[in-house]
Amino acid sequence: MRLIHTSDWHLGQTLHSFERTYEHQCFLDWLLETIVAEQADALLIAGDVFDTANPSAAAQKQLYRFLQQARARAPALDIVIIAGNHDSPGRLEAPAPLLEAHGTSVVGHSVRDADGQVDLERFLVPLHDRTGAVRAWCLAVPFLRPGDVPRPDLAEGETTGADPYLAGIGLLYRQAFALAAARREPGQALVAMGHCHMVDGAASLDSERRIVIGGTEALPASIFDPAIAYAALGHLHLAQRVGQQERVRYCGSPLPLSFSEVHYRHQVLRVDLDGAALSAVTPLPVPRAVDLLRVPPTPAPIEAALAALAALDLPALPALPAHAQPLLEVRVLLEAPEPGLRARIEAAIAGKPLRLAKIDTTRRHDGLADPAAAMTLDQLARLQPDDIFRRLYTHTFGEEAPADQLTAFGELMLPGEAP
Repeated sequence: MRLIHTSDWHLGQTLHSFERTYEHQCFLDWLLETIVAEQADALLIAGDVFDTANPSAAAQKQLYRFLQQARARAPALDIVIIAGNHDSPGRLEAPAPLLEAHGTSVVGHSVRDADGQVDLERFLVPLHDRTGAVRAWCLAVPFLRPGDVPRPDLAEGETTGADPYLAGIGLLYRQAFALAAARREPGQALVAMGHCHMVDGAASLDSERRIVIGGTEALPASIFDPAIAYAALGHLHLAQRVGQQERVRYCGSPLPLSFSEVHYRHQVLRVDLDGAALSAVTPLPVPRAVDLLRVPPTPAPIEAALAALAALDLPALPALPAHAQPLLEVRVLLEAPEPGLRARIEAAIAGKPLRLAKIDTTRRHDGLADPAAAMTLDQLARLQPDDIFRRLYTHTFGEEAPADQLTAFGELMLPGEAP
């Protein structure tokens, strides 16, 4: 059977105050045509469907219109959606009863029974081929918070030194796998989904919210049993293999979510299964509806930056509506404050079909003891509470913060943590 793996749509996202409804719609239209052209049996959406836990009505309408159109164009298509760390699990699951009637399964969070045990059945989704036969079982595991995971039992081989959150995630995947393995028949594949940061995963600069709970940030690829044919992951915005394994993959986001992704080719993944085994994984490049420009490519003194803007030769195109014009980041290296910088930049691009999204200024610090310690405003804005705690601990004590201190700090922060 054939799957399409996608994630991190971030519907409703704005890029430096410019809304991106047009870009998202272009992607969804392309994805719809791709599903039909590739004759896909299932679409796996691995989390962060929306950019915020409280998406706009327009963003929600985009999602539900796409799901309706996908079902109309490919009536036998199975669609599986899991929640990411940006999504509200409850909001994503709210229309699930209606969506299930149209071939879409949504899993936002775990649910416990009267005995306090995690309901594993809700993670198990059958995937059908065009004849209606079950060809695979999907372990649809969403982004997991501490309350979503079971408590590991020391009798199951866990050690007292293990992070309980990390151990709980591993235990949940093992339990879900055992249920799926018992349920499947010969020739049926096992597919897993997850929204998490895996060990050695390469993050995209400027566009990803780190997942840190206690001292845990990254999960080992060993949480996926060797019998799982393919693991469809979300969260990291750059497509990549995990641990050099073809079967454990991030597909990346379909749109560039920051200017650091200007030269990156975004994609979805076509996954072919042959019986219970993985046959092939093929990247399908996503056309870019709106260009992103970084001028100059690296920070340059103001006069050089202005000269580069003046020399910018855009291809002769029909007049583009404002929402389709390229977004521009200007990178300037300053020796001193420049109060009229924005006005000078706007004058340099006057008449060009561009939208000025960001002026990235970098100050030259002569005599700075550690140049790597200098941070841009964007980097400061992305600091999480645990980042500040780690830096303060290192500055005060001259060594890395111990794991137990990080875990305690994470537990302290959880009650007030934003979704």
